[in-house]
Amino acid sequence: MKRKAASRRDSAEQPFHYPLERAYAEPDWTRLAGYRRVTPAEWESALWQRKNTVKNLAELKEVLGSVLPDDLAASIDRDQRERATMSLLITPHMINTFDERDLWADPLRRYMLPAFDDRRTDWPSHPRASRDSLHEAEMWKVEGLTHRYPTKVLAEMLSTCPQYCGHCTRMDLVGNSVPQVQKLRFALAPKDRYLQMLEYLRSTPSVRDVVVSGGDVANLPIEQLEQFVSALLDVPNIRDIRLASKGLMGIPQHFLQDKVLQALDRLAHKAFERGVSLALHTHVNHANQVTPLLGRAAKKLLEMGFRDVRNQGVLLRGVNDSQKSLLELCFMLQDHAHIVPYYFYMCDMIPSSEHWRTSVAEAQSLQHDIMGYLPGFATPRIVCDVPFVGKRWVHQVAEYDREKGISYWTKNYRTGIETDDAETLARRYEYYDPIYLLPESGQRWWRDQARAA
Repeated sequence: MKRKAASRRDSAEQPFHYPLERAYAEPDWTRLAGYRRVTPAEWESALWQRKNTVKNLAELKEVLGSVLPDDLAASIDRDQRERATMSLLITPHMINTFDERDLWADPLRRYMLPAFDDRRTDWPSHPRASRDSLHEAEMWKVEGLTHRYPTKVLAEMLSTCPQYCGHCTRMDLVGNSVPQVQKLRFALAPKDRYLQMLEYLRSTPSVRDVVVSGGDVANLPIEQLEQFVSALLDVPNIRDIRLASKGLMGIPQHFLQDKVLQALDRLAHKAFERGVSLALHTHVNHANQVTPLLGRAAKKLLEMGFRDVRNQGVLLRGVNDSQKSLLELCFMLQDHAHIVPYYFYMCDMIPSSEHWRTSVAEAQSLQHDIMGYLPGFATPRIVCDVPFVGKRWVHQVAEYDREKGISYWTKNYRTGIETDDAETLARRYEYYDPIYLLPESGQRWWRDQARAA
C-alpha cells in the first residue's frame, strides 16, 4: 500500500511548476562586446539608451561581436532587403534581454530581429493579408482617431517608437519605409490633428474611453503628452484613459526621468480628482524581458496613482506559444513587476507574418492550458482581432472550418463606418489560419484560390 501511494504521488506532477526557477535580475550588459565599458549610470540614462539605439546591421555587429553568427547576420540583412515590414531599430536595454548564447533560437531575437530564414517559403504571407489588416485608417473620424467600438476610440498620436517590432500591426504607418513598404504619413501637423481629435471627442458623448497610442507615447515629447491627456481629462464624457507604450519595457529609463515622472504624476492626480481611470498598457512578449528596471518604472506609475499597469502581448510562434512560456511571462509580470497580464492578441494578418501566426485552434488550446494557475483578474484572455469586428475571445468563434482554416465571427455593435448598414449585426466576418497548418485538401483549396486570383 505504501509503495502504491508513493507511486501515485510521483505521477501527480502538475503540468506547470510554480514557483518559478528563473531569477528576477537585470542581465549583465557588460557580457556583450559593445557594452563592456558602459557604466551603470550610463545604462540607466534614457539619453544614453536613445543615442545608442541600434539602427542598422553594422551597429548590431558592433554590439554583439562574435556572438552574432555570420549566417544569421546575412539572413537579417536579406530580410531587411526582401521581406521586412519594419526597419531595424532596437534599444540597448532590449538587446540586453537576448540570450546571446544561441541567437538563432532566442525568442526575443525572433520577433525583434527577424531573419529571412525564419520566414515561411511556401506561404510567407496569407493571400488575405493586408497592410492595414484591422482597417483602422478606414475608421478614422479625424486623421489618426479610429472609432471602431461604440464607446472607445484609438488616438494615434505619432508614427514612431523607441524600437520596431517585426510583427507590428500598424506597419503601414509606423516607422521608416523599407524596400517592401512605402509607409504612409500623416498629412496634418500634430497640433492640428490633436485639436481635431479633442473636438470630435467633445462632440461625441457616447465615447468614454480613449487609448492614447501611436507609434509609442514614449517617443512623444512629455510636454505634448501631458497637454493632450490633460485636455482629455477636461472632456466630461471621458472616463477611462489608457496610455500605450511598449517603451515601458523597451526603454524603461524613459519613465524613470524626473521630468517624465513629474508630468505623469500631475496627470495621475488630475485623473483622481476628476474620477477618471488612468492606466498604462505595455507590450511584453517573453519572461526574459521582465527585469528590475521594468519593475521600477511600473512601480513609479502605481505609486503616483495610475489605476493599473497592464500587459497586452502578442501570441507569436517560437516566442510564447506554449503553456510554459505564457505562464512564466504572466507570473514574472504579476509577481515582480506588478503588471497585470491582460491580453494576448493573435498575431495580425500583415504581410510576411505567417511564420509567427498561430491557428485559432492553437490559441484555444493555449487559453485552456493557462486557466486555473493565476488569479482570475490576472488570467489573460487570448483574443483574435477580427477585421471589421474587433477583439473577440478565441472561444467566441461562431463557426470554424478547420479544413480551410476559416473561422467565422459575429459582433454586437456597429463600427464607425457601419452606422447606416442594416446587415452589420447579422453578418459573419472571416478570419484565416496559416495555410501551412491545414490538411492537404485545405492547402490545395487555397492554391486553387490563388491561381484563380
